[in-house]
Amino acid sequence: MIYTKHYTVRWHDTDSNRNLTPTHLLMYMEETSDYHLRDAGMTLDELRDTRGLAFLLSRIAVRVYEQLHVGEEIDVQTWVCESRGLSFVRCYRVLRAEKTVAEAYSIWALLDLNAQKLLPSASFPYDIEPEQPLGSEVSARVRFPAQAGMEYIGERKIVYSDIDYNGHMNNTHYPNMLCDFTPDILSKNVTGFTLSFLHEAAYGHTLKVFRCEREDGGYFFRTLDEAGNTCLEAMLLTEKMTAPKEI
Repeated sequence: MIYTKHYTVRWHDTDSNRNLTPTHLLMYMEETSDYHLRDAGMTLDELRDTRGLAFLLSRIAVRVYEQLHVGEEIDVQTWVCESRGLSFVRCYRVLRAEKTVAEAYSIWALLDLNAQKLLPSASFPYDIEPEQPLGSEVSARVRFPAQAGMEYIGERKIVYSDIDYNGHMNNTHYPNMLCDFTPDILSKNVTGFTLSFLHEAAYGHTLKVFRCEREDGGYFFRTLDEAGNTCLEAMLLTEKMTAPKEI
């Protein structure tokens, strides 16, 4: 079943160009899937506290076809797809006046918090009717460049405002972090991003950020923790604005 939630884009969720930030776009998507789970019979808190389970985002690809702005009415749709093995597939679509303006394809894992091991998709205690996934134009499969081909560009400490109940940097915060490390970001529109999570980034950790430019626009990123573990591999897609606001 396709689940839909209605929102109005808030002022505080937009940037200096009045565009919805990529982080807040992802927040609206994930908020909708939280409501979907709740209406299926289990909130995320109950899933964690009564069953000792938690969903972890493994990979997500988001494509933005048109920018969203302050005060606009949107409908966010989400649905689960046929899942196998350790992967739970969930898709998203954002509509403005019934026109699709953004889509996302995501892969999640279900973690047994007590045993600290991943569980197969069949272990999920609630049955939600699956729908067909998005087409291949929104794919979470990306070939990232080797570490040797990327430039070290700075550090990012994980602070109070980043973390969630798990004590890790919440996955929705990463897109805006990538924008923080993107040259001339105020003159660009974000047209998509792909996030691949490999290792947790916990409170107090400091990440080393590496970047290289894509041939057809945007950047590849990789973050490493203090032990040298790769925490995130990411791609940010951008296009130049025709008339950016001057700051």
